[in-house]
Amino acid sequence: MALHRSFLIFAVMSSFATLTAVVVCGQVQHYYTAYHPYCSTTGNYSTGSPYQVNLVKLMGELPSIALANRGFQVDTAGEPPSTVFGLAMCYADTNWTACRPCLEAGAAGVQQACPFGREMKALYDEVCLLRYSDQPFFSAADVDVAFYVWQKDSVVAAADVPAFNATRWRLMARLAAEAAVSSLRLANGTEAYAAEAEDSRGAGAQQVAVPVHGLVQCTRDLNASECTRCLTSFLAGLSSSLPNYTYGTAKGYSCYMAYRVGDKLDITIPPPALVASSPPPLPSTTTSPLPDRTPTAALVAGVSVSSAAVFIVSAGVSIWLLLRRRRRRQKAREQEPRAFDGDYNYNDEEEPLQDEFEKGTGPRRFRYRELAMATGFFSDEEKLGEGGFGSVYHGYLKDMGIHVAIKRVSKGSKQGRKEYISEVRIISRLRHRNLVQLIGWCHGGGELLLVYEFMPNGSLDTHIHNHDKVLPWHLRHEIVLGIGSALLYLHQDWEQCVVHRDIKPSNVVLDASFNAKLGDFGLARLVDHDRESHTTALAGTMGYMDPECMVTGTACAVSDVYSFGVVALETACGRRPVVVLRGTQQGSEATAGHTHLVRWVWEHYGRGRVVDAADARLSGEFDRSEVERVMVTALWCAHPDRSLRPSIRQAVNVLRLEAPLPILPAKMPVATFVPPAHGLLSESMAIVTDSGSSGSGSTVLAPQESSPTPR
Repeated sequence: MALHRSFLIFAVMSSFATLTAVVVCGQVQHYYTAYHPYCSTTGNYSTGSPYQVNLVKLMGELPSIALANRGFQVDTAGEPPSTVFGLAMCYADTNWTACRPCLEAGAAGVQQACPFGREMKALYDEVCLLRYSDQPFFSAADVDVAFYVWQKDSVVAAADVPAFNATRWRLMARLAAEAAVSSLRLANGTEAYAAEAEDSRGAGAQQVAVPVHGLVQCTRDLNASECTRCLTSFLAGLSSSLPNYTYGTAKGYSCYMAYRVGDKLDITIPPPALVASSPPPLPSTTTSPLPDRTPTAALVAGVSVSSAAVFIVSAGVSIWLLLRRRRRRQKAREQEPRAFDGDYNYNDEEEPLQDEFEKGTGPRRFRYRELAMATGFFSDEEKLGEGGFGSVYHGYLKDMGIHVAIKRVSKGSKQGRKEYISEVRIISRLRHRNLVQLIGWCHGGGELLLVYEFMPNGSLDTHIHNHDKVLPWHLRHEIVLGIGSALLYLHQDWEQCVVHRDIKPSNVVLDASFNAKLGDFGLARLVDHDRESHTTALAGTMGYMDPECMVTGTACAVSDVYSFGVVALETACGRRPVVVLRGTQQGSEATAGHTHLVRWVWEHYGRGRVVDAADARLSGEFDRSEVERVMVTALWCAHPDRSLRPSIRQAVNVLRLEAPLPILPAKMPVATFVPPAHGLLSESMAIVTDSGSSGSGSTVLAPQESSPTPR
């Protein structure tokens, strides 16, 4: 096809769009609209400059290479400082026959679209994407701009909007996760929501399944982490920008997202072409007589012997250097734990730490230098947060091509060392979709470091209490279910019962699809399934701790259930555990204008208006039956009396509609447990924090002098 040799380009510039027309034999074939093309305005190139020559060369080659590579290509032209970096991509749901003219017309018209500009980014209609720059941009997601396009004349019925939004979000989040690990960085799929429809026979409204089709795509130069980051940024604005339209797209310069109610969104990229491999050369059937011992033959033989001698000597030296390097590495490994130990002595149980950590598969040991370089040597710019026993940094492991979160335990903290040991010993053995994955660990160079999978959406508390963006109800509901699923695995489905002891929103992190993952197992304890956990060391965060645990000093699985109940209420209500009462004294035990969230919600339940306790910022956009089910189940979990709380399996069954709602007393009951004898905890240590009314707190170590109640 000779189309690229015979077209003319007409470009019309405006602040909103650039129109590129393909003209063949004097007839206009198609116009391609560039939505809000970005053109650099500084450092422009000049006519005839090396940069312009390289740009023309690259734009002349890029479309055909991209088309041969199933609609995508990144490439460069020229040498620094005049190198041009370029990218071309066809959208996966485009009519494939339109891709070629779009790329060719767009590439030929870049100098008209951005005269003398050293950088251009343009989206052409629904067909293709073109970029070039004088700076390298490959492998880094551009999330600064998102264009949302919708079909104005087609909307979802108002009664079906909550179900539609929840289904659309779930579908697009799933596809984003699938695309990130796809070699083509794209995925499509379908999910259905239940909509109200009038029966044609006059039998009244009935529910019908309405399919929602989705497609997501990233530029193929992005790794899985960057693709996820790009799609997640679009997903976050989907509900607000496209609230009820039956068709919509979100486009940027690194990723693309589209959905449609009804008609499918098919991937039109053609399958890879089958390339016939060249057959191996046929072996020669002729035989040659032995050569005479001429001077030339003798010379060849001499060179061969010399080469063999050099090879043997080189191989010997290489083996010696390899063994020497191996001995040095072994010596360094033996010395590293000593640097970690300092003045801290392991007891008999902790001494074989190195051997125990190295067993099995999964998390691996990192070298200190690897993690230091991944975090810019723990620069403040990479710090994500700070807790009672250390700081957390964002890092990028170049060899693995992934973003990670690296926890750096505070130096000199004995409790931090204990948490480090507990984390590696426990979480490295756990495998569940709602638990944070431990990627590796490092104790060397005087540091204790834990490497986790990076959660791009941060911790739950930052979303619940974010006043700029309101977390929609369907996500909150899925998060509560996710936390419950994680606890069910820890308490009953794993080989031992794992008591977490510090469940709170800041220890629940969210992945790119807002799936909840429970983390921070520093205070966790392993207990056999046939026995309870008894300890005289209080652990947890004030506001989330089981009241009986605070007084008696015993922790068990139902202590985690209590904390889960408080977190579920906080997620549904958007309020912290300590509720500030505005000039009203509610409840006999409320003092100084404060009360606990459990009591505050229970009072609403007693008045038969528990749904009124839901986060007012949701503006009623939620399923009332779901909200009621979450809140009543949470109150059941947070029952003051341990013996009347459900197991986590019972609670999860109610949340999953597999069991009826419990009937609770109209008034919050009074705990019936008996405090221990005086002084039981006076000689122990309490690991607690005060969450207060403004934050979720962090765990610290505090001695208890005389009172069994943590301060």
